[in-house]
Amino acid sequence: MIKVAIVDDHALVRAGLRQYLSEQVDLQIVAEAANGREALDIVRKGLVDVLVMDLSMPEQSGVDALAAIRARAPELPVLILSGFPEAHYATTLLRQGASGYLNKECDPEEIVTAIRTVARGRKYITPAVAELLADNLGGNADKPLHEQLSEREFQVFLRLAKGETIGHMADSLSLSVKTVSTYRTRVMEKMKLESNSDLTYYALKNGLIQ
Repeated sequence: MIKVAIVDDHALVRAGLRQYLSEQVDLQIVAEAANGREALDIVRKGLVDVLVMDLSMPEQSGVDALAAIRARAPELPVLILSGFPEAHYATTLLRQGASGYLNKECDPEEIVTAIRTVARGRKYITPAVAELLADNLGGNADKPLHEQLSEREFQVFLRLAKGETIGHMADSLSLSVKTVSTYRTRVMEKMKLESNSDLTYYALKNGLIQ
């Protein structure tokens, strides 16, 4: 029996997933969460085999939660189920430790297949994501600028793009203001941008925030 936790801030989405997944004889829904902090609480208890998690959530996003979960439980499979198309996030999050990435418009049967795949310790790669990964084999020059950021730089980039202050970011990420400022400088250099408003425009243009 594969023990699954569902992390999504929409109760209706969680209910639909719970109902569908519970119909599978080898899957058991053991926990639910509405944000990344609650997801980390579930991970700390160690009672789950696969985490199915949204990206866009209040308090702590899926991107931040993924980083925290990887630090706490590096072997736990995390399947991202997001409203953002694969092209926006998939390759970046797979590189940062996600076990698979699915768009919420996928067939429900594909979610079940993905859960079973990642529970066996394998990555779940859709044909669309496989094509993106193949395109990225050409090297950094062919990658979107945000895909060249490290895991922490990507976290800082998204938070800056959403208008979060360096001070608030330092508190929530348990980092010093100086460290966050250094990450901001690296992000600006790598992405060849000059201001936070430039970051916001880039993120909106590339569908990384809504």
